[in-house]
Amino acid sequence: MDQANVTVETTAATEPAITDAIRVRAFVCKHFYWPGALRLHKPALGLDLLRAPLNVILAPVFILVRLASLVLTLLSFACVGRWLATRRIILRSAVSREIERALIEEVLLPRTPPGTMPDKACGRMVEDYVGIRSAVAEIATTLVVLGLGLIVFRAATPGVLSLAPLVSDQAAFGAAVAEFPLGQALGRAWYGWFPVDRSGWFIAGITVLLVFCASILTTFAGLVADPIQAVLGIHRRRLMRLLARIDRTQEPGSGIAREHLLARLADMTDAAAAILRILRP
Repeated sequence: MDQANVTVETTAATEPAITDAIRVRAFVCKHFYWPGALRLHKPALGLDLLRAPLNVILAPVFILVRLASLVLTLLSFACVGRWLATRRIILRSAVSREIERALIEEVLLPRTPPGTMPDKACGRMVEDYVGIRSAVAEIATTLVVLGLGLIVFRAATPGVLSLAPLVSDQAAFGAAVAEFPLGQALGRAWYGWFPVDRSGWFIAGITVLLVFCASILTTFAGLVADPIQAVLGIHRRRLMRLLARIDRTQEPGSGIAREHLLARLADMTDAAAAILRILRP
């Protein structure tokens, strides 16, 4: 009899987990595989193209705020740390809002009592989850820029700051050769011995253009990154961790996800590579 009771209790305890796994699997299949990923990114063809460059600039601020929140929490200023952790730094894109809406309607609401809605703490956890997905898109863009630098320029370019001087060199060289009065063949030989002079404004313009292109690439990186993560099971595991976190606590965490740290590490490496190139004689 006792054995039967234990079996019934174990089955009742595992049923919610099984149901969550089914909902999460259905959510991932619907939104992160093709053609769901394509439908998900349709709202990006609007103001997201303007939000993306701003979010690239705001991303380091987001990390600094989260670091300050973590330090304050460790120093027993938990209230201030939680307040900082709940500040919204990154602009919410239309794609992010669509993911949040779908996640709440298709995964969270079915597991809450009828007539109730997820609270603010739960909503902030969902925002954190969506922010991690955006950080992965930035990492994907970094890999594309790095590959472009290795293939085209045979140089490691972890970001647009290290790529911009190489592109500006090539652009200035091509323009000078095309305008050389004795023909392009002699122009290549001439400018091979005497490098083309580039103004600071020219390099700055190339950098701004590359930042804008990289931000657009980041906006649509999910078209490739989402299906890959879905196939590898990353989306499913991340969503299951989100549900476990929601069940475990009603307070948003003040920590920093490793995806955010990897994205910012790429930024710091890019800045360091650009500075070293400037200082190189």
